[in-house]
Order: sequence, then structure tokens, then C-alpha cells
Amino acid sequence: MKALDIVALVLLIVGGLNWGLVGLFKFDLVQAITMQNVFLSSAVYTLVGLAAVYQAAALFSMQKRWSGATRFASA
Repeated sequence: MKALDIVALVLLIVGGLNWGLVGLFKFDLVQAITMQNVFLSSAVYTLVGLAAVYQAAALFSMQKRWSGATRFASA
């Protein structure tokens, strides 16, 4: 699970940096890295999207764990 968390985090960082570069400079880092290979670019974008879904699901489970931990800590 830890390795999957790290891979998802790296993909989200790459995705966030890519969107920042697109927004600021109209430069798509993913297309530059994949040499504008449509299949590879689509695969990277899909993996970034899946990483976001995974991290969103993990966030909800973390919130449940954290809310339970604070409840027991304050009792």
C-alpha cells in the first residue's frame, strides 16, 4: 500500500506541475516528455486521473481515522 501511495503522490505532483505550466506558459510537460506520442500522453493523463481518484478515496478513509482518533484522545 505504501508504494501505491508514493506512486499516486508522484503522479499527482507531475499532474499539478503540468497544469501549472500549461496555465502559466502554455507548455505541456507531458507531451514534451512523451515526444507528443498520443498513446503515451493519454496513458500518463489516465494514470494521473486514477491517482487522483485513489487519493480522494484515501482522503475519506483518513478523515474517518482522524476523527475517530481525536474523539478517543479527548475522552
